[in-house]
Amino acid sequence: MSHGFAILGCGKIAERHAQQAAAWGRLTAVCDIAHEKADALAARYGVPAFYNISDLLQQAKETLVISICTPNGLHAPHCIASLEAGFHVLCEKPLCTSTADGEAMIAAAAAAKRQLFVVKSTRHNPVILALRNLLLSGRLGQVYSFAMNCVWNRPPAYYANSWKGSADLDGGTLFTQFSHYTDVLLWLLGEPGKVSGFRRNFAHTHDIAFEDTGALALALGNGIIGTLHYSVNATHKNQEVSLSLVAANGTLKIGGPYLNELLYQEPQLIDIAALQPGNSANDYGFYKGSMSNHDKVYEEVIKALSGQANAVTDGKEALRTIRLIETIYQQVKL
Repeated sequence: MSHGFAILGCGKIAERHAQQAAAWGRLTAVCDIAHEKADALAARYGVPAFYNISDLLQQAKETLVISICTPNGLHAPHCIASLEAGFHVLCEKPLCTSTADGEAMIAAAAAAKRQLFVVKSTRHNPVILALRNLLLSGRLGQVYSFAMNCVWNRPPAYYANSWKGSADLDGGTLFTQFSHYTDVLLWLLGEPGKVSGFRRNFAHTHDIAFEDTGALALALGNGIIGTLHYSVNATHKNQEVSLSLVAANGTLKIGGPYLNELLYQEPQLIDIAALQPGNSANDYGFYKGSMSNHDKVYEEVIKALSGQANAVTDGKEALRTIRLIETIYQQVKL
């Protein structure tokens, strides 16, 4: 029997979840406090619509997993409620907006003996997987330094009439825009360490409650040093997310708008011809998000639920990203 998924939160990313839930299992219900959003998604897939989480958790029949697609600041209470009600949970990025909330979510999953999965779809980009394999093999040698550059376009219209940009529900540019890439940075290179730098709001003073630009220096726990520059002020469209590595046995750079291209390597350590083509980016009309790898996320969740070996991200793994972003926001003042 296929696994049943219900979706809590019917915003833009919910359609991606609905598609994959239907492909890898069954979509059983959707829920949103905005009735028109819930009704529209429910109608497209022929499932019941609910308008509050209590009704969903009490009445969602044949549901095994709740996919949480609500604003960042609601991930913790919604995940915890779903876990305590006996469901497994697949939480959209970021896991939450504070380390304390993340720890409470992990504890709730353990107490309920349920699994807490977190969407880390960028890890499935073929070029990132190739780089990780290169690092794990030791062929690149000791990594000395890195430079990550994240430059996207988020105009005022992106934030208008939305929870995005608010201190409580959004949490910050690193949470909503670039948490996938800080996750990849730590997944590839190691635990977070010291941080210093600058944060400024240059162009969105009337739109958001935090920075639109950051320039940071990072020292990871293993001694690797590097920089993280990020901005949502690119003109008209997303420019790039790139990562350069300088190591004992080579220098390379991956990039493209979504960290999905191999741009430079010396010597040749990754076989470009052997790389699988990646998926396209999530397209929301006047702006684009990260690469759409939710098919692979759902595939890994199905494996985990079936007791197979899998590479799905759990709460403890995802909490590393939250700790790093929280440390940045605490130590680098706006």
